[in-house]
Amino acid sequence: MPSPQQARAQATTITSGKTAPEAEVSPTSRLRALFDGPHLSPGQRRIAQYLIENITEAAFLSITDLADRVGVSQPSVTRFAAAVGFSGYPALREKLQSIALGALAGGPAAAEVNRSNELQAAVDAEIENLENLRRDFADPDQVIDVGRQLSASTPLTILGLRISASLAEYFAYAARRIHPDVRLVTRGGSVAYDALLQSREAGGTWVLAFSMPRHAQETLTAVRVARSAGLQVALVTDLALGPVADEADVTFATGTGSRLVFDSYAAPGMMAAALLQAMTDAGPERTQARLEEYEQIAEQHQFFLRD
Repeated sequence: MPSPQQARAQATTITSGKTAPEAEVSPTSRLRALFDGPHLSPGQRRIAQYLIENITEAAFLSITDLADRVGVSQPSVTRFAAAVGFSGYPALREKLQSIALGALAGGPAAAEVNRSNELQAAVDAEIENLENLRRDFADPDQVIDVGRQLSASTPLTILGLRISASLAEYFAYAARRIHPDVRLVTRGGSVAYDALLQSREAGGTWVLAFSMPRHAQETLTAVRVARSAGLQVALVTDLALGPVADEADVTFATGTGSRLVFDSYAAPGMMAAALLQAMTDAGPERTQARLEEYEQIAEQHQFFLRD
């Protein structure tokens, strides 16, 4: 039985209900079908990126040579092969060689086009994530309701650890313009526990947590602490299922861009902005008063350059 990754690769050869010859599918598309499914670590994505950009040469390298070219260890290459559904590097290389022969048959011009389009493919993947989010927003009731609950929670705690900190910082920065008490937690362990417990003791009722791949164990623990303290948790993540989502009261699952070495967050960023909008709409008078006050302070102290 083929692995899920191999099944996806085979699926790319189906067009209009008929099985198309593998040669009709571009080598880059076949490689993406292999590599897009799993959640790969940044080091593993470097391997995938190198293979996509250098398939006609890389497919014939030994494990030692490939590791040297990418700048990773040989065990990292072995783990990468397992992550994308193969028994080991020899099995992966056999598949890569069949794809490389197809690329060579297309000539050097085709290989050059594949390399130059990799960034465009990453943008296309993000556009698809945004299109999926747009369909989810066809029924905005849950976003509106959670925005109202976040607005009413005083204090409001925003949690984002490790790579998720950037999204949490964006949300907290904007939320402070419209909410009187926003507490940002970007450090895990006992520091996070203290902040969550203090927020609950101060009257807070909700935590908004961000959990992006690779999902931090600290985030799961912090969410559990929040729940045990009596706080409700709204979660923005890329997975509707999983241990962190299982602990949350409400989950907003949005796709992340995973075609490059590091993830991009167009859809999660849009999700955060939508929740901020719902918070502003929940208390329009407070929002207007706080924004006007902030603009006066910003003008007085010249926070921003004049356009």
